[in-house]
Amino acid sequence: MIIDFHAHIFPPKIAEKATKSIGDFYNLEMSYIGTPEELVKSGSKIGVSKYIVHSTATKAMQVESINNYIIDELIDYPEFVGYGTIHPDYDNFENELKRIKAEGLRGVKLHPDFQLFQIDSPRMDAIYEVITELELPVIVHAGDKRYDFSGPKRIAHVLEKHPKIELIAAHFGGYSEWENSMEHLVGKKVWFDTSSSLFSLPVETANKMIRDHGYEKFLFGSDFPMWDHEGELERFNKLDLTAEMRDAILYKNALRLLKED
Repeated sequence: MIIDFHAHIFPPKIAEKATKSIGDFYNLEMSYIGTPEELVKSGSKIGVSKYIVHSTATKAMQVESINNYIIDELIDYPEFVGYGTIHPDYDNFENELKRIKAEGLRGVKLHPDFQLFQIDSPRMDAIYEVITELELPVIVHAGDKRYDFSGPKRIAHVLEKHPKIELIAAHFGGYSEWENSMEHLVGKKVWFDTSSSLFSLPVETANKMIRDHGYEKFLFGSDFPMWDHEGELERFNKLDLTAEMRDAILYKNALRLLKED
């Protein structure tokens, strides 16, 4: 069994443009166009049975339409688990967070680098409080040495101010900032996912981070459409993991977080 905890989907009419925009932002060639059909096509090659799907509102006015899109896709794709989005400039955040939970979304995705806010900004505290009260896990894009929005040290500040929040720091806790992740996040009460890391992160460093942080707090993620599932699983299988550790990261930890174990 495999659960992909980090996958993006977009409506067909904007999927090609949105996918290209992400590729341009990271100066990387995208493996697929980010439609639900292409996601399932890629994931089925390695036997993915569940996908945690999300998208990001780069403007406050996009919040409701993106959340509605994710909600609608859950009807056509029972293998999808939906995470909603919120934006720091969206005024009615409490009502919207309550609405998406009532509609079946299971968490929230934030991408500070796209949304242009510092993840530990005081203006986010009220949003984090509501997310925590609603018991909605929040997956955050973590790190990028080019910017100062979502670095591991800032994520550590969020954890200090909101110790009960269920937070998933994507990309081993800090895309291209893995040394900072080891300094500020490893060993703390925070989940990591494996997405958009193993193509660049040395195997020895990845093994050390998994050992030091605890394999029980890692989730497998593809970052589709950035990468295809076959390539991500191939990179994952190069890690020095026992069968117990491998199964935990590929699906058991996700089931525990989803409260389905």
